[in-house]
Amino acid sequence: MITLNLNSDAPLLPRALAVLCAFATLSPSVHATQGDKNQLEHIVVNAQKSPQNLQEVPVAVTAMSGDSLVEAVIKDVFDLQNYVPSFAAFQNQSVTNSGFSIRGIGTSSQNFGFESSVGLYVDGVYRSRQNALINDLVDIASVEILRGPQGTLFGKNTAAGAMTVSSVAPSFEETDGFVEVLAGNDELLRLSGAASFVVLDDILAMRISGFSSRAEGFIEDTHSGKTLNNKNRSAVKVQWLYTPSDTLSLRVVADYGELDERCCGALTWQSNLQANGVPGKFGTDALLQAPPFNATLYSRDNFFQYTTSLSQVPTSKMTDKGISAQLDIKFNDVWSLVSISAFRAFDSFDIIDSDFSDANLLTAENDARQQSFSQEIRAHYKSKSMRAIFGAYYFTQNLDVDFNTTTQEDFSSFFTIAAADLLPLADAIDGLSQATAGAIAPAGVLAPSNTVFYHSAYQEQDSIALFTQADWRLNGKTTLTTGLRYTIEDKDILGQYGEQGPGIDGLAKNPQEWPNVSKALAGLQQIGTALAAGDAPSDSALAAISPFQSDGWGYYFLGAATVLPRDDLMATFSDNQLTGTVKLAYRPSETTMLYSSLATGYKAGGTNTDRISPQFDAVFDAEKARSAEIGVKQEWRELGLRMNLAAHYTQISDFQATTFDGTGFNLQNAGDIDVKGIELDANWYMTDTTELAFSAARTLANFKTFKKGTCWVAYTWHTGDDDPGRATPEDPFCARDGDRVGFEPQNSAALTVTQYFTLSDIDGWVSVDYQYTGNVYLDDTNDPYKRSPAYQIVNARLNLYFADLDSHLTFWARNLFDEEYVARSGFDVPVQQGKIMAYPGAPRSYGVTVRKRF
Repeated sequence: MITLNLNSDAPLLPRALAVLCAFATLSPSVHATQGDKNQLEHIVVNAQKSPQNLQEVPVAVTAMSGDSLVEAVIKDVFDLQNYVPSFAAFQNQSVTNSGFSIRGIGTSSQNFGFESSVGLYVDGVYRSRQNALINDLVDIASVEILRGPQGTLFGKNTAAGAMTVSSVAPSFEETDGFVEVLAGNDELLRLSGAASFVVLDDILAMRISGFSSRAEGFIEDTHSGKTLNNKNRSAVKVQWLYTPSDTLSLRVVADYGELDERCCGALTWQSNLQANGVPGKFGTDALLQAPPFNATLYSRDNFFQYTTSLSQVPTSKMTDKGISAQLDIKFNDVWSLVSISAFRAFDSFDIIDSDFSDANLLTAENDARQQSFSQEIRAHYKSKSMRAIFGAYYFTQNLDVDFNTTTQEDFSSFFTIAAADLLPLADAIDGLSQATAGAIAPAGVLAPSNTVFYHSAYQEQDSIALFTQADWRLNGKTTLTTGLRYTIEDKDILGQYGEQGPGIDGLAKNPQEWPNVSKALAGLQQIGTALAAGDAPSDSALAAISPFQSDGWGYYFLGAATVLPRDDLMATFSDNQLTGTVKLAYRPSETTMLYSSLATGYKAGGTNTDRISPQFDAVFDAEKARSAEIGVKQEWRELGLRMNLAAHYTQISDFQATTFDGTGFNLQNAGDIDVKGIELDANWYMTDTTELAFSAARTLANFKTFKKGTCWVAYTWHTGDDDPGRATPEDPFCARDGDRVGFEPQNSAALTVTQYFTLSDIDGWVSVDYQYTGNVYLDDTNDPYKRSPAYQIVNARLNLYFADLDSHLTFWARNLFDEEYVARSGFDVPVQQGKIMAYPGAPRSYGVTVRKRF
């Protein structure tokens, strides 16, 4: 009998190893359900848009089959990330703000003007919004993640890599269907299923798949009594496969998905009730917890109690739909043609409580609509000495964004108290008004509540590319790959900005007309002198105080780009880029491949859809990547061992950085980033019934140059120590040269041990994952208060297969030991300097899955 000590106070790594060793010592029966160690699984990937053996592709790629996703209970892309070296998925503010990163390079999807650094392709169709994949991974044939620039075959927006997802296709041979019920804690219930149907024998087949998933969240909002980070999503997909002959096939895929959730819950990582290093310095928490606000506030000590209190729960709604048609024509044994046409529409609607408390201060609403059409056509050539692809690609997109920031009913009182140093000036103007019986107007309302700061962005985009890639077989052991892609990009944007509120119908856009305290004090003195002498005040003196006599004058002193008035925007962006690759692969034996590669890629530039500070250009340049990689792919079939190792170096120039500093998002081309690292992927059938999978990555991603980075906010407020990157005390920017790129760990590793067994007539396996993620900075400022420590997670599964019923019963647990960790992202809270919020990782979850095949 095996006894495990699962005391939660014990160190996690020894506990994890105890579980792994315990399962590895289970006594298996004579045979296993997974074959034997001399038969390593033959993995076919489409990393180069043609079917190839994984071990023959000179690219660092991780592939997971649909069966692997099901067996590991990988419900979505966030569950997937810990099984793939150098890959991360992140989510903040709302479900809409989801994205991926590879090898330390990713893109926040907060700004719709951004395109991704990691290209996402689903059934061969490019998805411009990565959050289109936050839905559950149901009825998937395979997921492939290609690391490093993929600028030749996959085009723009693959500066860091690409992710391809393939659905299970309709089948003529069998129904190939399933129904599944997945249930777990937090009232999790997911129903899913799929089936193929033959309409005309060997000519027309169709497949229908879908799911519906519901769950309560793990964060409690005490104000509303609801939970945050819940699940409420569903999708359906219908496919048709038409094969009138052996040389022609047409596959049509139509899908529709929707989501309506309360996401995402941010908790207090650092409060500002009182400064940590400056005695007697108090922040907005001290103000908000007192009357008249009486807000319910939390500190770092409450972070892992998963509790918050908001005046409005966050709302995230999305619909994603589209239709695509892939036509394959085989002319002969040498030439074939592939055409993929697709139309997609993606709509999202988000509301967040942007002061992140139950005081009624700020709320933000984002309503976005995106429609796109893409057309790809490829000619494939194959001979004994060469394999080549020649292609053209067209992509067009319309993007509409409406964004509102609204001050709520408590904001006027909050700002009046917080900006008390402005009140004497207002009192002086009011005194002059009384003394002149109203001839001089009184001061306006400082910051009226219920003021809406809105902006709209309408962007049109057209992109066209020509590309080719060829594999030249120089001899029986050496293959040279060359590729080029030429892309032309055009974007136009119309941005409109305005302000509406009590007494406000737009604010002055000309900075010369903004309120200026120094000028107003001088004007007041001149007016007072003139009145005392019985003279009329001068026009210049009256003009100096005039901005303070309009309602809303206090908003200019908020210093937030989201409320500062600005001129409407009409901008264009045009660009062309040449990207390519050269790879050399050498196979000294059937089980060994050595390769090296040089590759370039880029992420398109564009136009900023946010309301930004006038000091930033609304147009930003393309982000370009140059990468070198060497690798070895090795199998020891007699040992049942496969190991793939890659070392890489990438330089990103004109990196598109965006960082929130509490007043707005600073978006700009930051400069250069250097990324270097090493990655390992290994599988080992230790015995006929025991399998081990191991992956690890060491990734060093640092800013080589970044002169106008965002400065520390919270650490400086709490300690009085200025950011060492600030050149002068008046400089609004700080150099981030040499700093780590935010959100990304330098070290990560994953170990999975699977033990197969047979009990009577029931086959099964037990599988345990150990996953390590190193420390990260929660944004690109490298603020010492935004450093999150490393964490370790253990997952476990027990699967039983009932052959007579062709059914699986799986008991599973994720984060088995309830590790407490931050999900890689944090931010300075708007108008609450010194306060940091962060997004917690999910605590322990567990459940059971029943899957019936037919």
